[in-house]
Amino acid sequence: MYWNDRTVEGEPMFDKILIANRGEIACRVIKTCKRLGIKTVAVHSEADSMAVHKRMADEAICIGPAPTNQSYLVMENILQAVKDTGAQAVHPGYGFLSENTVFAAKLSEIGVQFIGPNSEAIRAMGDKIESKRIATAARVNMIPGHDGVVENADHCVQLANEIGYPVMVKASAGGGGKGMRIAWNDKECQEAFRLSSQEAASSFGDDRMLIEKFIDNPRHIEVQVLCDKHGNGVWLNERECSIQRRNQKVIEEAPSTFVDPVMRKKMGDQAVQLAHAVGYDSAGTVEFLVDSRKNFYFLEMNTRLQVEHPITECITGIDIVHQMIRSGKGHELLYKQSDVPVDGWSVECRVYAEDPYKNFGMPSIGRLYKYIEPSHIPKVRCDSGIQEGSQISIYYDPMICKLVTYGDSRTEALDTMVTALDSYVIKGVTHNIPLLRDIITEKKFVSGDITTKYLQTVFPDGFQGKVLSHTEWNELTVLAACIYTKEQLIARTFKNQDRIPMLRNLPLTWHLNVDVAGKDISLEVRYIKNKFEVQIGERVYNVSDTISFSNPLLDIKLDGQSRLIQLTQKLGGGRFDIRFLGTVFPVHIMDQVTAELHDLMPQTVELDLSTVVLAPMPGMLKSVAVSEGDDVSEGQEVAVLEAMKMQNSLVAAKTGKIKKVSFKTGQTVDEGDILVELE
Repeated sequence: MYWNDRTVEGEPMFDKILIANRGEIACRVIKTCKRLGIKTVAVHSEADSMAVHKRMADEAICIGPAPTNQSYLVMENILQAVKDTGAQAVHPGYGFLSENTVFAAKLSEIGVQFIGPNSEAIRAMGDKIESKRIATAARVNMIPGHDGVVENADHCVQLANEIGYPVMVKASAGGGGKGMRIAWNDKECQEAFRLSSQEAASSFGDDRMLIEKFIDNPRHIEVQVLCDKHGNGVWLNERECSIQRRNQKVIEEAPSTFVDPVMRKKMGDQAVQLAHAVGYDSAGTVEFLVDSRKNFYFLEMNTRLQVEHPITECITGIDIVHQMIRSGKGHELLYKQSDVPVDGWSVECRVYAEDPYKNFGMPSIGRLYKYIEPSHIPKVRCDSGIQEGSQISIYYDPMICKLVTYGDSRTEALDTMVTALDSYVIKGVTHNIPLLRDIITEKKFVSGDITTKYLQTVFPDGFQGKVLSHTEWNELTVLAACIYTKEQLIARTFKNQDRIPMLRNLPLTWHLNVDVAGKDISLEVRYIKNKFEVQIGERVYNVSDTISFSNPLLDIKLDGQSRLIQLTQKLGGGRFDIRFLGTVFPVHIMDQVTAELHDLMPQTVELDLSTVVLAPMPGMLKSVAVSEGDDVSEGQEVAVLEAMKMQNSLVAAKTGKIKKVSFKTGQTVDEGDILVELE
């Protein structure tokens, strides 16, 4: 995994480290500890009693019920686990208590090392208002804005008008896209303050807000820094993080196509200047917004390990977790700036359990009844904390895996990513692989022409799935016909099938009607010497019979070229779903007689959903703003739903009177539940 990571033989190290986190990042830290011979302690909630990170560690302690505010955020329980296990240090991962100064201070009081920066650096950089003041003094480029706390919604509107729209309203504490909203007018500004402050209070226990100028169409580029307790610091190059939805990163890469060596040095030097200004002594990330002219502005500093740190490890060969542990132990850095390479290219896709067709990603919950990672592919790294049988729950972030590829060039890394995404088998939850694969192969992304508005620009009407060309549509139709025909051939070999005329007299030529996502194509299939010949019009396709249903992943040769597809669901009666080029397409195959009868069937009438407000995802109702008998206007907020700690405002689709309110504030709802009905 790491090519050039430096170690010192016999160097004093911690004997036992407790990881105050869960999921993939806990597993990631445990892997490095195992490599270094350090014993590990996992903490887990009751819901995570069968979690991978718990079983990977040498010891495990339950710290409370499923909700994070009763387990992973309860520092007293974690501190007790530290005392009970005799852990000498704690690695907090990211999120939860990773940037909590009180937690770091309490560890220090009991003589336990917090593997991260000192509490003063966390406090200074965790407060976005103070961090801006320090960055200004350190001569780091700054975004125009208000140097202080926003008092209330009216004050927010006043400041927005002074700065000039658009503005970014965001939480002073925290990060990860939570408590952040863009406002383009006074109404949006008031709503942004209200929802973001509620979100910040829920996620970070701190509802202070700040406001600054929103730089339209910027890039989001960050610099990884690594410092020790002896005043040494280096920057480990940059990461491009512009592909985002709702201010949360989706795809990252290192290095950036936009950054040249001169710009890289300027950004890196400023990042280290800021780190030195606060006495930083661990791994951290300085984030910048970059405009089209390569002007960069300080956004924030994350005083922890970043989600996307693997891509930096891939192009530098440095195990960042190892270096954090060394710094925590008090050792000096083993690297000078001249020792840090840019070796090749790396890309990370965040694979989430969410529906990309709903606002680029609404959370999905469920149990993974089939799960196969593409880790068998060369130059692929899978950082995950789940396995087949794991539960994706409402209580935690819906990330399944950080899928990372690397290569000598960007083209190689992207090509490997396409193969990895096509080879990834996930069943039991909806996932965002269709969106990820579409982005990776989209021409603007491939050319490096991206900004933080990429998704809205490329998919102005939301993500609709892969748009197939005429050639691709025919190829999918051919592959579907061959899968159907192979099923018929297998059925023909079963015993006691002579009573079924269709199977007894099965020909070696089939005339089929193939409906792919509502588009009909008539074709002919011939089976000759373990090969399919499929004719559409005058065109004949040759497909090798390598089809086996023992694995949902099918590698089929079409005209000598490999086509990697997945049979995601078999519904019977010639109906099944195929994942092709990332997107799942429903397929219905019929012989000619069945097709003629099918045309006589009555059409399904679509329901009118304008009179109801449905839960777009599983979650908890933070508020219900209406009662039975109330009059509401189109677009009026009727409820706020919280899922994975994100606040979602739900509005009426039309003007009318409330007929029924089915749930109360504080109740948990499932996706598709009817929350409110209108007359």
